[in-house]
Amino acid sequence: MLAKVISCALVGLEGALVEVEVDIAPGLPNFFVVGLPDDAVREARERARAAVRNSGFTFPMRRVVVNLAPANLKKEGPAYDLPIAVGILLSSGQLEADVSQTLFLGELSLDGTLRHTSGILPMVALARQMGLPNVIVPETDAREAALVGGVRIIPLSSLSQVAAYLRGEISPEAPVVAADESQIPEYASVDLAHIKGQEHVKRALEVAAAGGHNMVMSGPPGSGKTLLARALPSILPPLTNPEALEVTKIYSVSGLLPSDTPMMHQRPFRSPHYTISNAGLVGGGHWPRPGEISLSHRGVLFLDELPEFGHSVLEVLRQPLEDKVVTISRARGSVTFPANFMLIGAMNPCPCGYYGDSLRPCTCAPGLVSRYQKRISGPFLDRMDIFVEVPHIDYDKLSDNRLGESSSKVQQRVTAAREIQHKRFAGSKLVCNAEMTPAEVRAFCATDDSAQSLLKAAMNQMHLSARAFHRILKLALTVADLEQSETIRAQHIAEAIQYRPRRTV
Repeated sequence: MLAKVISCALVGLEGALVEVEVDIAPGLPNFFVVGLPDDAVREARERARAAVRNSGFTFPMRRVVVNLAPANLKKEGPAYDLPIAVGILLSSGQLEADVSQTLFLGELSLDGTLRHTSGILPMVALARQMGLPNVIVPETDAREAALVGGVRIIPLSSLSQVAAYLRGEISPEAPVVAADESQIPEYASVDLAHIKGQEHVKRALEVAAAGGHNMVMSGPPGSGKTLLARALPSILPPLTNPEALEVTKIYSVSGLLPSDTPMMHQRPFRSPHYTISNAGLVGGGHWPRPGEISLSHRGVLFLDELPEFGHSVLEVLRQPLEDKVVTISRARGSVTFPANFMLIGAMNPCPCGYYGDSLRPCTCAPGLVSRYQKRISGPFLDRMDIFVEVPHIDYDKLSDNRLGESSSKVQQRVTAAREIQHKRFAGSKLVCNAEMTPAEVRAFCATDDSAQSLLKAAMNQMHLSARAFHRILKLALTVADLEQSETIRAQHIAEAIQYRPRRTV
């Protein structure tokens, strides 16, 4: 007897319907899974066999063939355990039900319990898109699945419960995600009020947050570069609902979504170690998975000790920084992941860390300093908008018990500036000033006469490139947005010029 159960595969961040066909025929007892499965899917044979027996059913001692169609689509992960087990029960006649309008998702334990399964959110979204009204998911993933409206979520905890539901013996209620759950922070960020001194760096962080600009901080060890970077998420505007769904989908597919957090509403902050590989940073593997730049989508990617990262690792960031997506190509096809993030880099000016410091002399030879600074290529640095020096903090500022301006106040100004940009770019794919192309710079960066004169003088004296010219205008527009100014004035241009690198690094 042939039984068909609907399940789902993941291709990148999107779902694809998979029909699980189970045929039980006379012959020597055997169990085959075909249809381009990976090792985890092949192992579903033993999990399904034990789960069927331990749930009070009889595993058929015949020839069992499971086909995962379409056969040319790769199948990975344990999400096919439940549909395979249900197909066996239907094909062996131990269960009778119409499952043509139901999507089955879930990993099985050997005792028949349904376990957490990664990628629930895009799979349920596909069910809504394809018009499937019912989705059976593990009870632990019900709140994540409930984020997708338009389908009925059926949370169940075991294979025996699934069988009882299909017989009509139970009718579980779909979960409801409370509105206040969106306010639960995933991590605690640093508040700017507790960082002593470095007022000019805090201002640079505010400008970077307001316009979505990339930034590099350079200074001696212990000056607070890492602490300042970790404070950046506290001044970024909250995620919008569409952005939160994008981020949640990435973390769901990666298996990093906490079971008690149905939706990510805190902007991501990722800080990989400098020993990371290319695949770890941009994504990849035999079955492509999102890398750190995609896990930083709509958030911050912080690269501490920037020159210590491998040259090839930094160079692969150049294309995602421009295109805001990364495409990973393999022999079987290509997968595109989103990668719209703010890049914050921190570095020492030399190997010992004290080159140019007024308090401690540098012990590095001039050639060593030059080689260290040249580890970061010019094309990579050309994609950074803000360069700021982070000097030592003196005793008076460290011992001052007064608190500085809180992150919440800075966030209000940043959010107001982002609202201006949202209205400016309404109807386009642009979100913030840093994403503008030369066409948008020409259309939106209106300057007065004094600003044009200052910019012309800077171009002539600093020998700036065309790309640097556009970056100064984008930065100046962000500064103007923070001041609620409709026109770029000379003081806005002056501040933007101050964020250019003062020396070749």
